[in-house]
Amino acid sequence: MTPSARLQAAIELLDWIIAAARDNGGSADNIAKKFFKERRYAGSGDRRAIREHVYAAIRRWGERPKNGRAALLGLVAEQPELREFFNGSNYGPAEIAADEPVASGEQIPAWLVDGFAGLIDEPERNALFDRAPLHIRVNGQRSTEVEVKETWPEAVGLALPQGYELPAGTQLEDKRLFREGAVEIQDLGSQAIAMAGAAAEPKLVLDLCAGAGGKTLALSAMLPPESKLIAADTDRGRLSRIEPRKRRASARNIETILLAPGKEVDSLEHLKGCCDLVLVDAPCSGTGTWRRNPELRWRMTPKRLAHTTELQQRLMDLGSEMVKPGGRLIYAVCSLLDAEGGDQTDKFLDNHPQWQEKSIDLPIGRPYRKGIILSPHHDGTDGFYFTCLEKL
Repeated sequence: MTPSARLQAAIELLDWIIAAARDNGGSADNIAKKFFKERRYAGSGDRRAIREHVYAAIRRWGERPKNGRAALLGLVAEQPELREFFNGSNYGPAEIAADEPVASGEQIPAWLVDGFAGLIDEPERNALFDRAPLHIRVNGQRSTEVEVKETWPEAVGLALPQGYELPAGTQLEDKRLFREGAVEIQDLGSQAIAMAGAAAEPKLVLDLCAGAGGKTLALSAMLPPESKLIAADTDRGRLSRIEPRKRRASARNIETILLAPGKEVDSLEHLKGCCDLVLVDAPCSGTGTWRRNPELRWRMTPKRLAHTTELQQRLMDLGSEMVKPGGRLIYAVCSLLDAEGGDQTDKFLDNHPQWQEKSIDLPIGRPYRKGIILSPHHDGTDGFYFTCLEKL
């Protein structure tokens, strides 16, 4: 493919991604896979160049562009070499007209700027769009640092005991430690939240928004084998992914419960007032994961954010009902917006006087609004806010 043809392909792929963001469709990565599957003539170099154009545009524009052409035209001022490819050649984009739409603005949507946690300064904001590192969590019950170093000599130990960073692109699936469930891919921030949950060695744990079970598995590896963990979620597809992962890790103390949306309490009735720990890893805007999924900025709207914060409040209330006196609730979001973090903690404590903040000593993170904040620049993690609350 010529450079102009690659640029036109990037415009077309961006059109798909922009439409999906507007209509709550698939992720950019999945859309790109489908796009290239339908264009098998594109070689590896072509695909790489097209992806670079596409993700340069996604990372650059906080507001959703009108279309893919506008997104790339907006880059011309910063990448003037792109201008020559808008030349109307075969398979290339048409020449630039004087009055056509051009993307503009900052990396963070204007309506979200004031909502970020107070600790997010300019270096932190820049780090939100850096390339995310590859972190792994080692199951200390099934492997050792020596084995990790033998398998991946380039592994760098991180601030948490079982956390390591590997070079981007490292293959794990063909290694024995991964096949045997001794290693999982997991951001260090998620590991920290699991460590906070394991601090009091709870005997009965409910992971209320378990998803594919990353934090459930981490808690299982950190707790004694006689502990019991229940992974619950309303998404059958995501929840089903726990089964092969727990078999691989020999995590026999994990059970799953599929919840009916809006009727979760019916399935959890037997757990009311029984749990030592409830983890509410709530659905959120994902602002803390922009370096992995930058197109999330194009999906979020004030209306969607309001709906999300309402759901978070409901999940905190539901989770609190399952905690026994003296037990703990951990509320966590992969977001750096106060509306989803500290504001939610304040609202919960205002409405639940029988609860109090419980401090957790971790080697990473900073205290922030009755909780802990983790961020890319300060901690090398995705962005998280989480709080640990105790029932009196």
